[in-house]
Amino acid sequence: MAGVALGGWLVFLAVGAGWRSWLQWRRTGDHGFRALSARFGSTEQITGVMLVAGAVVSVLAPVLVLWGVTGTSRALAGTTSAAAGLFLVVAGIALTVKAQLDMGASWRIGVDRAERTSLCTQGLYRFVRNPIYVGMFLVWIGEAWLVPNALSLAGVLLMVASIEVLVRAVEEPYLLGVHGEAYRAYTRRVGRFVPGLGRLM
Repeated sequence: MAGVALGGWLVFLAVGAGWRSWLQWRRTGDHGFRALSARFGSTEQITGVMLVAGAVVSVLAPVLVLWGVTGTSRALAGTTSAAAGLFLVVAGIALTVKAQLDMGASWRIGVDRAERTSLCTQGLYRFVRNPIYVGMFLVWIGEAWLVPNALSLAGVLLMVASIEVLVRAVEEPYLLGVHGEAYRAYTRRVGRFVPGLGRLM
């Protein structure tokens, strides 16, 4: 399943980052990439580095298995686990793309504190405030099911930790500062990652 996992990563990265940036540029003349604008040593930069590290570690997991450097857990390997992993990867990619499209011109990778974009509450954003990240969670977890070993688990943990900090310490304060009461009212109604959970009062 390592080859399937690696193929899933390539599709996710090509569609979720490459294609979406190209589409944003074609529609607006702006690629939407803000990740490199973070101040050195800032929370944005640290969480960005953690997220990239999680991606690199997770991509390395199937590569090293294919090269014969490391193996996978026999207890978690099998047809059922592989099917579950593949389902989660496909569902995660689909959810990520749908959520990115729902953001329209407001879509960005990273935060520019001087920028003012519209508040997205339509589409999947009616149900959770961060559906793109939910899709990413599914992809990472699915890949770990496909390649069950310590490296893929470390990738999941890095990714989840970085996004939790990024959302709570960077994105939510930014959106509250930009949109004020409109965003506060939105957070009272809609959960952070799961419908009904993580609402702010």
